[in-house]
Amino acid sequence: MFGVTKNKAKDFKILFIYPNTMMATLVPMSISILYPCLKSNGFQVELFDTTYYKTEEISFEEKKVELLQVKEFHWEEKGVTFKETDIYEDLVRKVKTYKPNLIAVTVVEDVFSLTVSLLNAIEQFDIPVVAGGVFATLAPDEVIGEKNIDMMCIGEGEEALVELCNKMYAGEDYSKIKNLWVKKNGKIIKNPIRPPVDLNKLPYLDYDIFEEKRILRPMYGKIYKMLHVEIDRGCPYNCTYCEAPQLKGVYKKCGHNYYRKKSVERVGAELEHLAKKYRPDYVNFNSETFLARTVEELEEFAEMYKKFDLPFWCQTRPETVTEEKIRILEEMNCKNLQFGIECGNEEFRAKILNRYSSNKQMIEAFKTVEKYGIGYTVNNIIGFPDETRELIFETININRQINPTTINCYIFTPYKGTYLYQYCLEKGYLNKDAKVHQLLDGAPLKMDSITYAELKGLQRTFPLYAKMPESEFDRIRIAERFDEEGNKMFQELRKEYYEKYFK
Repeated sequence: MFGVTKNKAKDFKILFIYPNTMMATLVPMSISILYPCLKSNGFQVELFDTTYYKTEEISFEEKKVELLQVKEFHWEEKGVTFKETDIYEDLVRKVKTYKPNLIAVTVVEDVFSLTVSLLNAIEQFDIPVVAGGVFATLAPDEVIGEKNIDMMCIGEGEEALVELCNKMYAGEDYSKIKNLWVKKNGKIIKNPIRPPVDLNKLPYLDYDIFEEKRILRPMYGKIYKMLHVEIDRGCPYNCTYCEAPQLKGVYKKCGHNYYRKKSVERVGAELEHLAKKYRPDYVNFNSETFLARTVEELEEFAEMYKKFDLPFWCQTRPETVTEEKIRILEEMNCKNLQFGIECGNEEFRAKILNRYSSNKQMIEAFKTVEKYGIGYTVNNIIGFPDETRELIFETININRQINPTTINCYIFTPYKGTYLYQYCLEKGYLNKDAKVHQLLDGAPLKMDSITYAELKGLQRTFPLYAKMPESEFDRIRIAERFDEEGNKMFQELRKEYYEKYFK
């Protein structure tokens, strides 16, 4: 289905719409792989990307700067600025001039309202719309219920989208394509799921559909040209707040294993192609848990990576860390690791989050990383259902015992389809129609243990509590408040934090 060379050009155009959180610059793997799948089959493909439109008051990355979660950086140094034109007028103009035969939109819950408003703006063109993405898979009834969405892809889209376009191009019935839900004659046809794709047989990722500046990514106060490389898909773990295990469950019900890895040989060949083409400063190995590999597998990967003189970062879990693995990463030129702490109370973490590593195990893992001079980021989540201020300070205490380069503090986001979303509904903490707004804001839960306002105060002071001496805690507590005194104190402490801890 996916040829190395282009098939004969077809007079059939697809327009991807990517509704994104403003200035969130991680390049989506979905479009980066769907684009070459379609292109290799002879289809014309273009993109409307909302990343650089001013769709909010403050961008995700700017908010992280304000919250002391990342070091200040300046997009302007690389010529990255907001688009000054109207997003809806530009989309209408794009559809008018390009005249696509199909519109494909990738959907995540955080920006679903933006997705709907964009589709409403172009409904007069009466072009078929297919939606895909994790939100479509985990909340299918809500997505297919939108009047301007005609079809929806459950699970992976590489084969389904190519088959859809081929059938539409040939004028054939496309209502029976596996993975698709299709509206037809007032009904919704829900087709079964096909097996997961063989990652080794997919075409190489292709970022040409994006603006050239789109692969720029801030890190540690600098902006790098960053290459994102998919090395596996899915996750072997089952955290209750995460969508990954639910996606895995969708395939398991059909007898398929969703989590799988690309071969090292394939990763090496793809990386060589991408590095030569885009000349990056940095590599991000796109994997939920990079070190979910044996030492032997990691050694094979390291041997492959020797020829690439590129620093990289990746994400993993504390329980996957061993000294031997970290030694191998250091030799490979790993410059940053990202870990999830999430909650510092072992019992709560196991019972509510389905994470079973001990605090001792986590701290030892971080100390091992520090020993080899690799920088690392820790992710913390506050505001889990039934969490208290005392439990949050146990999380802060874990952070105080280690020395991460960057500390992230997110507010629990009850994504639809996850176990904890259902838990919150059953406990009455959340309305069914509640909206989430990305990880920094989460969604307010109606619970007695802590208020949303308290969580926002703890979020902005989290790095202060984690790094500063306890003698400053009284001042930091004042800075939790969003009144005149609290805001003034926060700015004072923020200045001190920058001078001492952001070097």
